[in-house]
Amino acid sequence: MKFSLFVHMERLDAGQSQQSLYDEFIELCEIADRGGMHAIWTGEHHGMDFTIAPNPFINLADLARRTKNVRLGTGTVVAPFWHPIKLAGEAAMTDIITGGRLDIGIARGAYNFEYQRLSPGLDAWGAGQRLREIIPAIKGLWAGDYAHQGEYWSFPSTTSAPKPVQNPHPPIWVAARDPNSHEFAVANSCNVQVTPLWFGDEEVESLMQRFNDACAKYPDTPRPKIMVLRHTYVGTDEADIQQAAGEISVYYNYFGAWFKNERPISQGLIERLTPDEIAGNVMYAPEAMRKNNVVGAPDEVIARLKHYEALGYDEYSFWIDTGMSFARKKASLERFINEVMPAFAKAS
Repeated sequence: MKFSLFVHMERLDAGQSQQSLYDEFIELCEIADRGGMHAIWTGEHHGMDFTIAPNPFINLADLARRTKNVRLGTGTVVAPFWHPIKLAGEAAMTDIITGGRLDIGIARGAYNFEYQRLSPGLDAWGAGQRLREIIPAIKGLWAGDYAHQGEYWSFPSTTSAPKPVQNPHPPIWVAARDPNSHEFAVANSCNVQVTPLWFGDEEVESLMQRFNDACAKYPDTPRPKIMVLRHTYVGTDEADIQQAAGEISVYYNYFGAWFKNERPISQGLIERLTPDEIAGNVMYAPEAMRKNNVVGAPDEVIARLKHYEALGYDEYSFWIDTGMSFARKKASLERFINEVMPAFAKAS
């Protein structure tokens, strides 16, 4: 099983400058590269300081000059916010800049807040249909002289300019949860990214079962890869681990608030949650975060990840966005590299 870093710039209030957040983002990515991680993933979001990521291709192009070995992936671009010709061209240009290190993760999107602003009237179902249309379209554009007549986009014969370095194209990953999404990914020879979010290992196992069922439905299609993305913290002692569980709890409370899209938002920041509101949300309680996410001492984290490896996951992505201090993120990532990853060296 390979290991990667999933990272954005994120903040819960205006107490830190966006410039300093970007400097920290870069340092975490450089640590991942020096530490032998397989890939770095960063995504796309708009108008929200909770995850500052307007165009992942810009960040990856910058990282291409600052790293040497890691794959550089979009985790993820949001399909309905792109025209196929624009996505094919920008991805191909990024593949050239990165020297053929690009992976492209594509999703339907998660936040109604963004749908309202970039594509009013869009819902999750419509976004998913656009995802299903855009993937064969960008493959056709990379092959060249491709005309498209679809439900959402239509254009005459066009070739991506430029074309990607990788042949036939960079690996494509689909963010999948429901069985239909897994089946679409496998049928279209795309790798799969899954995110159990705040749920426990029963969700990790269920997502793998959905993937295996999709592979069984298409026995003549080579098995794609599957990656699981989880909030992760490698601690020094139980007090340190409990602190991390509390910090991840706060993060998920804000995630849930953004997802509901009911609170006032000013200057890209959602209205602060009160301590009582956070304490009252049992689903994201620190005890649940300690149990469900990969939060623990090195030996505990290794045991969890060995289970994931045995289930068949090809890649584990360390989701570092938590709202905790940069020093704590950095220390946890370094412990993961130095004390967890060596236990998988032979398997890798």
